[in-house]
Amino acid sequence: MAGSAAVLEDSSLLSKLDRALLPFERFCALLSGLAILLLMFLAVYSVTGRKFFASPMMGYVDYIEAAMPIIAIMGVSYVQRDGTHIRMDMLVSKLRGRVLWLFEFISVLLILLLIVALTWGAWEHFDRSFDCARPLCSRDSSIDVGIPIWPSKLVVPIAFGVLTARLLLQAVGYGRAFILNSENPVAVPLTLTVAEQAAIEAKSIEGAD
Repeated sequence: MAGSAAVLEDSSLLSKLDRALLPFERFCALLSGLAILLLMFLAVYSVTGRKFFASPMMGYVDYIEAAMPIIAIMGVSYVQRDGTHIRMDMLVSKLRGRVLWLFEFISVLLILLLIVALTWGAWEHFDRSFDCARPLCSRDSSIDVGIPIWPSKLVVPIAFGVLTARLLLQAVGYGRAFILNSENPVAVPLTLTVAEQAAIEAKSIEGAD
C-alpha cells in the first residue's frame, strides 16, 4: 500500500461487529507470532546440537512444516482489517467517492468468493486427514517423527473462516459507503497520507510520554 490505514468506529451495528471480531483476529495474529518465535528457538537448538554435539534436533523439518500454516495464514484477517495486507493501489489511490467504494466493494466480493471456495476445500482436506478411529485421530503423519498432520490442516479453514467474516463486514461497509456516499465509512480501512500517518505516530509518542 501507499501508506498506513485507519479503521473508523462509531455506535452502529456494523462497527460493533467489527470491534467484536477484532479480538479473534488479534489472537490469531498472536498465535502466528508465537509460532515464528518457537521456530526461532527450535532453529537455535538444532544448530547448536549439530555444531557442538553432532546431534541436530530430530524432526526439525517436520516441526517447520507443521507450524507453517500458522505462520502463513493465521494473521491474514488481522492485516485485512486494517488494510496493511500487500496490494496494488496505484489506481485505487487515485479514486474518490462512490467510484472508490464501488471498486473496493467489487474487489472484496471477488476475494470473498475465492476465500469461501478455499475454506470449503481446506475443510474437505482436513476431513480426509481426521479419523478418531485411528491413533492420534490421524490418517496421515509426517515422515520423520510421525507428527499428526490434521491439526495443521485444521488451521487453514479456521483462519479462512475468520477472514470470511472480516470480508463480509467489509463488503457491507463498502456497500453502505457507496449507497450513502460516505466520506469516512466505518469498519473499512481508510488509506492515510504520509502526513496523516506521521501525525498519528507523533501523537502516539506524545501519549507515551
